[in-house]
Amino acid sequence: MTNTPWLGDACSLVEEFRAGRRSPREEMQATLEAVKNSKLNAVSFVDEEGALERASRADISLPFGGIPMGVKELDNVTGWPATEASVPFADRKATYTGTMVTRLIERGGANHFGLTTASEFGGVNVTRTVLNGVTRNPWNLERTPGGSSGGGAAGVAGGLFALGTGGDGGGSIRIPAGFNGLVGLKSTYGRIPRGPHAEYGNLTVTIGGMTRSVRDTARWFDICNGHDASDPLSLPTVSGWEAGLGSTPVAGLKVAIVQDWGGAVVSPAMWNVLLEAADHLVTSAKLRRVDGVNTELPRMGAAWSISGMIEIASALGDMWPACADDLTPEMRMGLQLTEGRYNASERAKIEARRAAVNMRMAEIFEQVDLVITASNPDVAFIAEGPLPNTFGGVKAGAGNNGLLTFPCNLHGNPGISVPAGTVDGLPVGLQIIGPHFSEQVLLELAHVLERERPWPLTAPSAPI
Repeated sequence: MTNTPWLGDACSLVEEFRAGRRSPREEMQATLEAVKNSKLNAVSFVDEEGALERASRADISLPFGGIPMGVKELDNVTGWPATEASVPFADRKATYTGTMVTRLIERGGANHFGLTTASEFGGVNVTRTVLNGVTRNPWNLERTPGGSSGGGAAGVAGGLFALGTGGDGGGSIRIPAGFNGLVGLKSTYGRIPRGPHAEYGNLTVTIGGMTRSVRDTARWFDICNGHDASDPLSLPTVSGWEAGLGSTPVAGLKVAIVQDWGGAVVSPAMWNVLLEAADHLVTSAKLRRVDGVNTELPRMGAAWSISGMIEIASALGDMWPACADDLTPEMRMGLQLTEGRYNASERAKIEARRAAVNMRMAEIFEQVDLVITASNPDVAFIAEGPLPNTFGGVKAGAGNNGLLTFPCNLHGNPGISVPAGTVDGLPVGLQIIGPHFSEQVLLELAHVLERERPWPLTAPSAPI
């Protein structure tokens, strides 16, 4: 009988199922019990009866056959809550299942057992809402798992379940991956369809998974990628990412190692750890480090925030401003500050600044093939928030928290966060960034680090 959830990666759990050493139903029972007893507040809804029924008929021949999977509460599953992690939508139910989740279930065989907590509307990198309360980091319960995919990251790193869905519109996969010691790939824009009913908004959001290993991430994308007509901007199918691990050519690629990517201020103590890991990777993978590259990027400024808030304002409709006290402080303040400010002039600024970012990113990738930097400016901060303004003793504005990740979202290119050590007992993530369509190179470099400097797959006290 399986008493605790599997603490290895998802690929190895499938192997256990196929060898008859564990069963999907016993694994799901262990997950459900662990979620019930967890201190993390990582799960906001559980479909226990459905999960156990699906586990009893799991097809373990499929790539993720029988694996318990948490679904981010900003993703849709027919009949499940569709709250956007917001009190005004507490009673709303989803009328469809998202394409990625459908593919994970039908092609992958994963067993979706419930919803994982997220930041409200995915708008901030701390998972603390009026609706669900505070979600905690399994490495230190006083710290945040980040956001917006914080519940999925906490549950996977905390040993509750092996897979969690995520989305990245400004770093919401890479930030929690870095804070929790996980692998988090933000792919090229459109790699996995966001349909059905995809709304493009700022054209920054990609979706993917929170995983413990590089091969789990590669397998995830093998299952989920490929064009879907309901999302016309989704990309054609690619294949062989998992099979290609260990054989993708990387020697000789030119790399810039950048501490202040995006204009960010990074904790000096954390950067020392990351720089050592980056230097090791350069040597081990036979990369060519290029110094002196101008990696300065334009700032998008307030205009971009204004355009993001109009989507939230539209969703709330006539409920705003009466619902103001039911919203998290960041969402309430953002709506108040940007109300009525989106106009033709602001739209023109957004497009001009996006074009400037695209030009600078293109210029950078003409000089180097890769950029290595931090995933976060510091280790995980206090779970209740607010967003910090000091990073390793160095002061900067609260907006500093997303500067390292946001450029990839604006430009649409991929970046991956890989565990690279700890500072004060908390994980730190190394971010490897490449031009559009370079995911296999990023996975290969992550695989090199994983092979030579293996990281803990879960927090030391997992399950927690």
